[in-house]
Amino acid sequence: MSRIAQASTRRPSSAGGGPVPNGSGRRKAARRGPDRWAAWGFLVPIVVYLLVFYAYPLFRNVELSLRDYTVRSFVQGDAPFTGFANYVEVLTDATFGPALWQTVVFTVVSLAFQFTVGLALAMFFVRNFPLSATLRALFLVPWLLPLIVSSSTWAWMLNSDSGVVNAVLGAFGAGPVNWLTSPDWSLWSVIVANIWIGVPFNLVILYSGLQSISPSVYEAAALDGASGLQRFWSVTLPLLRPVSAITLLLGLVYTLKVFDIIWIMTKGGPSGSSTTFATWSYRLGFGNLVPSFGPGAAVGNLLIAMALVFGLFYIRLQRRQDLS
Repeated sequence: MSRIAQASTRRPSSAGGGPVPNGSGRRKAARRGPDRWAAWGFLVPIVVYLLVFYAYPLFRNVELSLRDYTVRSFVQGDAPFTGFANYVEVLTDATFGPALWQTVVFTVVSLAFQFTVGLALAMFFVRNFPLSATLRALFLVPWLLPLIVSSSTWAWMLNSDSGVVNAVLGAFGAGPVNWLTSPDWSLWSVIVANIWIGVPFNLVILYSGLQSISPSVYEAAALDGASGLQRFWSVTLPLLRPVSAITLLLGLVYTLKVFDIIWIMTKGGPSGSSTTFATWSYRLGFGNLVPSFGPGAAVGNLLIAMALVFGLFYIRLQRRQDLS
């Protein structure tokens, strides 16, 4: 009798001798198909977008830098393959060294001041006071203005003859300065303009990061006897590190490719004193009577490589700090 009871309690087998799947397994298998199609439905548009608007233009730019394109061959598509001749031409050009140095100086100085001033303003505005929202909105004006308007305004302000900056200096007895036409001042002039335009971006992102820090952390640090400067170094900066990393990384990518500010204010001059890779690439491809599409594309690819190197270096540095 016990054998009959045991046999009756066994799970029924399929025709092949294996166990019959239970109801939950069949339901999971039935759901897996629609879920998989839904995942592909979300993934395919993103992949197509990346291929069309990122991968293909990048491939075309690389292909452009490996051929000897003229206006005729650019239209007809019969440019001869030259390998790395365009890169050799660019690397041996007398403009390469100064343009590389000025690109690095423009990027590093702009990022340092944009982040420092933006963080100081964010620390100031995080303390809510009357009209703080209005003042914070006014600081966003440089970021919201079209770059052509901002650049033209700075070009007018720094004009050697009729600029308001020289007028103020003259009121204090100082002589006029050739801000945009002197090789000693042109690069610093466009750096100041770029800092002014980029500070609001840093202010907005860092202000949001500061608001996410709980006040109880500062209260605990104050109870432990930490001063204001100690709370900033030991509490604010470590907790703000993820937001700071994103802010600096985005600022790095944006600053490396700045073109319109420099081109409108100085066109990379005088004598190439404010030329960066972005303006040099444009001048080679479109700024000369006889365009050099291949070398211009090569400079653009070098600019992309610089952005990748700086970005990877900064990400690795942040990862080391997080592990430590």
